[in-house]
Amino acid sequence: MNSTQVYASQKQVTDLEYSAIFDVLRCYYNGLYRCDPKLLSTVFHPNAQYFTASDGELLHLDMNTYFPIVEQRSSPESSQESYEFSVDSIEFVGPVTAIAHMRSSMLSKDYIDLLTLVQLEGEWKIITKVFHSTNHADA
Repeated sequence: MNSTQVYASQKQVTDLEYSAIFDVLRCYYNGLYRCDPKLLSTVFHPNAQYFTASDGELLHLDMNTYFPIVEQRSSPESSQESYEFSVDSIEFVGPVTAIAHMRSSMLSKDYIDLLTLVQLEGEWKIITKVFHSTNHADA
């Protein structure tokens, strides 16, 4: 794992808050690695949005559309792909808002994720996922 930088803006960031967000990110990656929409639904807000333009056109999905796509994939876990993700940074931009920048590799692609999280009723949830992917051969 890469070392992670934590930034704070007008907020005292505690180890507990950092740990809570890191746990969400780990659960997010586990859900992708296992292709498990039930696990992913625990970390995404029900109104979360998904965006990418990696193929040159904007793809925008809601969670009701995204989760079935994940479920239909053959999981990296089932093919015994290596388990690898890193968190480059977590930036707290307010008392209940954070942005996480993370990287992962799976399904023959490298991903850079920008995840916006909000804290509601004491729980951190991903509200937007914006990512870029490249094929391993393109990197």
